[in-house]
Amino acid sequence: MSLPRPRRELLLPLLLLVGVALLAAACSPSGIVPGGSGGVAATASPHPPLTPAQPGADPVSLLAWVFSPIFQLLYILLIWLLKLTGDIGIAIILMTLIVRAALIPLFRRQIVSTKRMQLVQPEVKELQKRYKGDRAKLSQAQMELFKERGVNPASGCLPLLLQLPLLMIIYSVISQGLTNPDPRAMFTFFGLHLVDYTCVNGVGVAGATVDLYSPCINTHVAWLGNLDVSKPWVLFPGIALLSWFSVLAAASAVLQLIQSRMTMPPSTAAFSDQNSKVQRQLVMFLPLISLAYGGFLPAGLFIYWIVTTIFGIIQQYLIVGWGSTFPLFGFSPSFARDHRPRFPVEEPKIAAGGAPGAARKPTTARPPTDRTPADRSASAAATVRPRERGRQGRRGRKR
Repeated sequence: MSLPRPRRELLLPLLLLVGVALLAAACSPSGIVPGGSGGVAATASPHPPLTPAQPGADPVSLLAWVFSPIFQLLYILLIWLLKLTGDIGIAIILMTLIVRAALIPLFRRQIVSTKRMQLVQPEVKELQKRYKGDRAKLSQAQMELFKERGVNPASGCLPLLLQLPLLMIIYSVISQGLTNPDPRAMFTFFGLHLVDYTCVNGVGVAGATVDLYSPCINTHVAWLGNLDVSKPWVLFPGIALLSWFSVLAAASAVLQLIQSRMTMPPSTAAFSDQNSKVQRQLVMFLPLISLAYGGFLPAGLFIYWIVTTIFGIIQQYLIVGWGSTFPLFGFSPSFARDHRPRFPVEEPKIAAGGAPGAARKPTTARPPTDRTPADRSASAAATVRPRERGRQGRRGRKR
């Protein structure tokens, strides 16, 4: 027995939480000793050196081994930026910008795919009315519509699937890589020694007094009030009910809400179905999860998430403008009215009649918000073409 679609949509946050727990265990290389199975050993005093994971028989060890090269590359990049800038906070920001710049094409495809799906939603609604009660014909008609418009609903899934593993790898880089007293083995990638770093605790320095109880890297950021990015930063640590509240987590939640509202389905007649309502509810709910994480996730992870969210907001602004951000509480500022983005997503064009495969003439279509029911019906009729049939008798046979 299948769940109704709204309930299946509400399962997404639960699946994300399960994925977070699983990937956190897989991406955490803490306590992995050379020659071991790759599993996470019990933390000893002093801490053992940080080494690349080795494949093991259990799924967690196997996942740790799979993600270990990505962990190493990001960790080496962070250490190189730390040597360049001398500040771990700036190094995290620069690493985030480099990672997001490399992923611009993937996230652009996701934003464009989401916007195009919204632009063809009036035609989808018309098809749902036409084939109400016949799921097979409705599915075929929607596939033909998407093919005619050049819309691929699955093209925007890859960035969403990529964000969770990347977030957990960054979490491991910050929580494990920045707190280990001897991470020198991580600086060698497939036999190539890519970076040299002098530990502040004396590890690797000839004749120095070595302190294996303190981290190799200075994790404090002076321009953030000497904030330790490897530990959670809560505003009221001595108050039980507020010991979980983090300013960075709150800032991250607000920025995520802005980013989500920009691509949220508009509250128009074309998006009045149950699925769109559930999506708008999730947009309001999911950013609040960041507030619950503020009490135990390291502050450096929130710095990464804040920077990547700001980067995403700027990228979305250039493609979709303000989107559905306004009106907010009934208020719509003047700068958001009739705003046209720098790189707008034009509505996918359809053929102006003719048989499938014939030369297409782009039509000048009205925006979805200005279309009448007759426009939507005509557009759907032009997209879904009936098959050619001969004259048929009473029993459906051709004469």
